[in-house]
Amino acid sequence: MSNWDPKYFEKDEEKLKELGYKQQLLRNLSPLHSFGISFAVISVQGIIATLFGYGFATGGPGTMAFSWLIVSFFSFLVALSMAEIVSALPTSGGPYFWAATLAPPKYAPLASWITAWFNLLGLVASNTTAAYGIAQLVATAAAVKRPGFDPTNSEDIGICAALLVSWALMNTVGRPFLKHVLYFAIALNSVGILAFAVIVLVKAPTHQPASFVFTSFVDETGPSPNNGWATRASPAYVACIGSYMGLGAFFGYDASAHLAEETLRAAWIAPLGIITAVFLSGVFGFFLIVALLFSIQNLDVFDTSLYENPVLQILIESFGVNGGVALFTLPIMCIWCCGLFLTMSNSRLIWAFSRDHGVPYFFSKINERFMSPVRAVLLTSFLSFLLSFSALSAPIAFTAVTSIASTGVLISYGIPILLKVIYHKDFCLRKGPFQLGYVSRPISLVAVLWVIAACIILCLPTTTPITIQTLNYTPIAFGTLLALAMVVWLSGAMRFFVGPVKNWNATDISNLVSSTTTTTTTTTTTSKTE
Repeated sequence: MSNWDPKYFEKDEEKLKELGYKQQLLRNLSPLHSFGISFAVISVQGIIATLFGYGFATGGPGTMAFSWLIVSFFSFLVALSMAEIVSALPTSGGPYFWAATLAPPKYAPLASWITAWFNLLGLVASNTTAAYGIAQLVATAAAVKRPGFDPTNSEDIGICAALLVSWALMNTVGRPFLKHVLYFAIALNSVGILAFAVIVLVKAPTHQPASFVFTSFVDETGPSPNNGWATRASPAYVACIGSYMGLGAFFGYDASAHLAEETLRAAWIAPLGIITAVFLSGVFGFFLIVALLFSIQNLDVFDTSLYENPVLQILIESFGVNGGVALFTLPIMCIWCCGLFLTMSNSRLIWAFSRDHGVPYFFSKINERFMSPVRAVLLTSFLSFLLSFSALSAPIAFTAVTSIASTGVLISYGIPILLKVIYHKDFCLRKGPFQLGYVSRPISLVAVLWVIAACIILCLPTTTPITIQTLNYTPIAFGTLLALAMVVWLSGAMRFFVGPVKNWNATDISNLVSSTTTTTTTTTTTSKTE
């Protein structure tokens, strides 16, 4: 049956009405779109290109390969738990709406408030990290062609601003072209990764043995090879902090949930989009990591005296300067697509939160010309731009911003899943079509424990000795964000934010019933045109 069958619109709108909202956004996203948005946001090619050197110095090849598999597996369990929730509650609010619905009424507003701010600021910080990451990768590639090239912090901020503007424009006036960019992003993160990995393996002058790729251990976390965390603590500690490459990749896949109000058959398609994106990202990422490890020519890949980026070094040693720099543009394009669809996801979250009066109601306006929450798009871009100024003050401040990105989003996933575990009987009464059956609660429990473990790992010091420059500021960033959320809550938010707001009244329902046929026909025609 066609995806454009009018009955899908009726069922989706009826489900949304049950949850308390009117259909305002254009509902025309297909299964491929829903999957592709989360898939593009994860962006394994971009994160591997950015953190490959860190992974090699913190545990080495064996840790990189197996920690990726471990993180992928547990992230998939988190995705399964989230998928079951979004199937029952397919709204743009995502985790904060889930938390409000699953928590006891007395605590629902506070649970929703905390979840919303961790999710929102975590995703906004992720956008900042994506923009600044592109700026750094571009500078690294440019320095190969122009030795000595070193952009100032102000120039980096300028590049970030240009990227954020490009993402904002594409999410407003460029909306008609978004689906084509999405198809490109899907191809880049699937076929592109496979092609990238294969040609690197084929072109590499020599290959490392399998024993090097899967069993070798490296500890460069200290001032000397024999004075790192493996000596001061244990190799297991190094393996834990070496998993950051995977932990830095697997978040943001709630994008499919935030786009649920624009997705056809959302109760089925949004959960499938989440779990498929996580599963394929794990598979493609592992293949790319192994291909790069086999293709290393100079074992001292974390020595940045030549190329500053180990992946770029591997490419240049196999393809020459021109070929290596050309291939290095692929992960840069992946991160650009990641930022583009993060902006889309963030804007829907802000729009939904504004609709529920969590932020000024001004940002809940839908621009009828572009059928997009333009004000929310501009706000998320502006907030990301403000966070980019942290790079001007000190690297420490920007590190704190990136810490908010990873821990904040993970915590916002963990809160509703924990509530699902605690109040599982209540959740069973509202389950959607995607269900995990008897394994629902065990999987959710393991997912919660994994989120806790991942947040602890992200808070561990990564370099020894610990100084003001090497301190891991994640706990401080987390504590500051939690304290700010609670201060705002106690100072007034608890009086005006009551959780998700029912936006239907008797007139709305009457109008919907009387115009169901007309609305469905019009929406179908518009969607086909789009």
